[in-house]
Amino acid sequence: MLRLQRIMTAAILLGAMLGARAQEPAPATAPAALTAASDVVSVDAILAALYATISGPAGGARDWARLRSLFGPDARLMAVGPAPDGGFAARSMSVEDYIARVSPVFARTGFYEKEAARTSETYGQIVQVFSTYESRHAPADAKPFQRGINSIQLFSDGKRWWIVNLVWRAEDDKLPLPERYLRTR
Repeated sequence: MLRLQRIMTAAILLGAMLGARAQEPAPATAPAALTAASDVVSVDAILAALYATISGPAGGARDWARLRSLFGPDARLMAVGPAPDGGFAARSMSVEDYIARVSPVFARTGFYEKEAARTSETYGQIVQVFSTYESRHAPADAKPFQRGINSIQLFSDGKRWWIVNLVWRAEDDKLPLPERYLRTR
């Protein structure tokens, strides 16, 4: 029964993220002046802020302004998952699309995501991170209901770090996480 509940919650989250686009135009990303300097001073800091902003209890308010401030103005978020035709699809969203999709789910369900491991590559002012995530309904849950990879591209303008793209894929029975993504290197 618990496994079925976890599968249903993962399906609801993925469905919300792969669903139809929002009808309203997305407002601009929060200006840098509204960003907490401590959130964007390093790759470690911005990733910690990312996970913190989406995590919370059912019905708990998320700090969406903080989330917006982490992303560049044209940033995209993409959920990769099964398509009805048996293939796979990538649902591309703005930050505003993401907020619109997950807000109803977060109103009903606790969602806590944390980084379990990380691999990264850096070249100058750009960084590519594979951040292995674990999702739980409550922080004390022994096992995550979902795991996967967040592929995050970041850049530094010399003053702060920005997330420019975030693509994620949840683990499933046909695609378990490889051992190399379960440890930080």
